Amino acid sequence: MSPGGGGRGVVEAVGAAVAALGLFAVAQWLWSLPHAAFQLGAIPVAVALFSVRRRAPDAVLLILGVLAGVAPVVGPVTAAAAYTAALDTVGPRHRIRLLGGASLLVMAAATAAGPSLGAGTAVYGLELGLLMAATAVVVPGLVGTVYGQQARLLSALRERGDAAERARRFADSEARTHERSRIAAEMHDLVGHWLSLISLHAGGLELALGKAAPELREEAVLVRRTTRDAMRELREALGVLGPLGRDTGADALTDATGTRADVEALVAESRDGGITVRLEWDGPDLDVCPARVRRAVHRVVREALTNVHRYATAAHVTVRIEHDDRTVRVTVRNGAAPASADGPPEAGTGRGLTGLRERVALLGGTFEAGALPSGGFQVSAVVPVAPDGGVATPSGGSPDVVVPAAFVDAAALSREPRTAGALTFALGAVALWVLMALAIALVYGQPRHSPPPPQPRLGMTYQELKGVFDSPAERAAATGHEPPRPTGAVGCVYPPAGRGPRPGAFDVTRYCFDASQRLISIDRFTVPSVRDAPPWETS
Repeated sequence: MSPGGGGRGVVEAVGAAVAALGLFAVAQWLWSLPHAAFQLGAIPVAVALFSVRRRAPDAVLLILGVLAGVAPVVGPVTAAAAYTAALDTVGPRHRIRLLGGASLLVMAAATAAGPSLGAGTAVYGLELGLLMAATAVVVPGLVGTVYGQQARLLSALRERGDAAERARRFADSEARTHERSRIAAEMHDLVGHWLSLISLHAGGLELALGKAAPELREEAVLVRRTTRDAMRELREALGVLGPLGRDTGADALTDATGTRADVEALVAESRDGGITVRLEWDGPDLDVCPARVRRAVHRVVREALTNVHRYATAAHVTVRIEHDDRTVRVTVRNGAAPASADGPPEAGTGRGLTGLRERVALLGGTFEAGALPSGGFQVSAVVPVAPDGGVATPSGGSPDVVVPAAFVDAAALSREPRTAGALTFALGAVALWVLMALAIALVYGQPRHSPPPPQPRLGMTYQELKGVFDSPAERAAATGHEPPRPTGAVGCVYPPAGRGPRPGAFDVTRYCFDASQRLISIDRFTVPSVRDAPPWETS
């Protein structure tokens, strides 16, 4: 029962009122509640208090605790208030003080009201208070605590999951931008190299035409200036992809990068680092492919082997290149790494794989990376030999960045069917209502201690002698052995008396009454008992 709109509050109040009226009807029908009008009138008061519980939940629960001790039929309303208060209370200490105080008020009110409004005595009132405190405050309070903690935990996990998703998208965007920066630098270096050559030849042509054909010199000047302008515009256009950062040193990608010799050099470096690597090559060398295709193949192999160095140094690795007339397929697969005493390595960020996916997608190819059922990992890329010029980057996020399992669990829990949750809540409410009915039955249904009947004394009427009745056996035993009846006696009663002071005799009590049925004599005497011999005994 989390805070909701006015409509939901009305439904909750009506449900609590119906449960209280049902409990009153059952208790009145089966156990004849004392002061039934007072207990029935307490229900609308409790419902009115319940309707304002959102404004002052603590005060409402404490007042309903007192009311539940005096009139136990408002237990369902008190239970709903205890559930709501525990659900919305964040501080554990405050929640314990609230539920404990409400329970004490229920027991104190039931004990105080027992002799006048309750079960009959203070002891019975205390019994009823203990049971009502458990069923109307403690149990619903604990359930509300659990549901409240679960809701707050799901909210926190949902927020953390959203933050992790935003961080993942930012990391993917950063990786794609970085890869585009690499590509921009490579294009600037390679295309700029050829434009520089064109500009150089145009300058030489300009000098030669100045003497041989002056009328064509302006054309050579135009070519040289156009080449210079193309260089400037190329740099500005490539700057859109990102800063023109570039790899340096041994990792620098050039126009000649990506041949079979380069791939073999990468494999040899990994072997020198202690990695067991096997190279499989099917098809011709890549020197006939465009430079950007060879650089993409080189980047895939290098990044895959780098990941092996980081996370699976003891695994066996297979690098396979398949080159045909249409595509170049690159597959780097490593087996499961042996278990380490230091525990499994930490998962990577996936940015390198995201960059590879960006580079391959820009060439119109496909890229896949993921764990194998055997425990290893595989990176696979298919690059067309003749890529198109304008391939859009996929808009989907990278599947290689792993979201923590707790966030996945939180999302799964948040999608729990509401129907199942409502059914579970309804069954729990019915069970709690039954427990309250049993608690009332346990106290009101047990026999009460009635005061002992008054001791017989002379002058009392027969009607005043409650519990005194005539026993035919006692009368028959007294016949012939009783003392004379007093004067004025019109009838006598012989109630059961019991054994006498010695074996073979028992006591008889005789109450004699006059014509107005007033007790005029109380006589106690002893008569001998009659013992019948069994038929097989002989005298």
